[in-house]
Amino acid sequence: MEKLVYGGDGLARIEGKVVLIPYVAPGEVVRASLDRVKNDMFRGRLLEVISPAAARVAPACPYFQRCGGCQYQHVDYALEVEQKVAILREVLRRVGKIEFDGEIAAITADPWGYRNRVQLHIDRGQVGYFEHGSRRLCAIEHCPIASPVLNQVIAKLNAQLARLSSFSGAVDLFTNENEVQMNLLDRAPRSVFSILETAGTTGPIEYAGFRVSRNSFFQVNRFLVDGLVACALEDQQGDSAVDLYAGVGLFSRHLAGRFQRVTAVEAGHSAFRDLAHNVADRVAAENSSVEEFLARLESTPDFILADPPRAGLGKPVVKELSRIRAPRVTIVACDPATLARDLQGLLAGGYRIEKIALVDLFPRTFHLETVVRLRR
Repeated sequence: MEKLVYGGDGLARIEGKVVLIPYVAPGEVVRASLDRVKNDMFRGRLLEVISPAAARVAPACPYFQRCGGCQYQHVDYALEVEQKVAILREVLRRVGKIEFDGEIAAITADPWGYRNRVQLHIDRGQVGYFEHGSRRLCAIEHCPIASPVLNQVIAKLNAQLARLSSFSGAVDLFTNENEVQMNLLDRAPRSVFSILETAGTTGPIEYAGFRVSRNSFFQVNRFLVDGLVACALEDQQGDSAVDLYAGVGLFSRHLAGRFQRVTAVEAGHSAFRDLAHNVADRVAAENSSVEEFLARLESTPDFILADPPRAGLGKPVVKELSRIRAPRVTIVACDPATLARDLQGLLAGGYRIEKIALVDLFPRTFHLETVVRLRR
């Protein structure tokens, strides 16, 4: 196996054709069954590791390789981080034609028990996640990347839902380690709702001083919230700042202590209500799409921070940012491919990359968070 690629698979080449196989490590020799996906690409199913890598370890989870939640439990965490940095460089180069030769720092924490939010699926009295590559339920009793409080809830739901074999649906759980917030994502009979109510509240809870309602987003790694903020803001300060895709105000509140004037922009109604509550009189909160807000912005702020969803900024927002010409822009991105496309547009608009950091918010999975600092 040559290397790991974005999505979690390992890549090998046979007679010039690409082969993608999950649950492998670079340098390994494996046996796999292959299915042709395209003329020049095969997807494989791992059958045997003939020559294991030194970094291969025993997975901590009994559901690994069946559950679709994790991709990297079979390798040492140091190798996972090293490969994620290499994957980020490759995606920037391949998708955005961006050659970044500087160091990419990796910010990490404990790779176990970190998730403060999980989405569980319920089917015929069982609780779990979807199986790898399917919509079939992988029933679980414990999740090693979920926080201890969430694992207590998983055990409780398993015990209480066992007698309700007719319900199928999903529930989102979020915890501050004292309370659990429950958001049922499907219609359910009162009997199911009554059980779920015992697991937590449907109302807002406070997380690190922020009010978070059940339809609002908050970062899922309980160990790296402060690390992400510190990495994204570093030494930024000045007269005016704009926080795009502000959510409940995680970055906005910190910006308010560094800039005289801060504007936070959030389109989601639930998140905006939390944002307005969390930043109070310290920040000007705008309930607007980012594209509409930027189109009517006439002044040039000293600093813009953007934390877009997986779809990225998109061409209209990149175009507006290039027009506004803020001297400093930082992007917090959860998808390296859309980040690469956004950066390609911003570099063409006069920006240069000053710094890139990988914040590993999702250990043991292929997902990664990237912070990019730009100047013009």
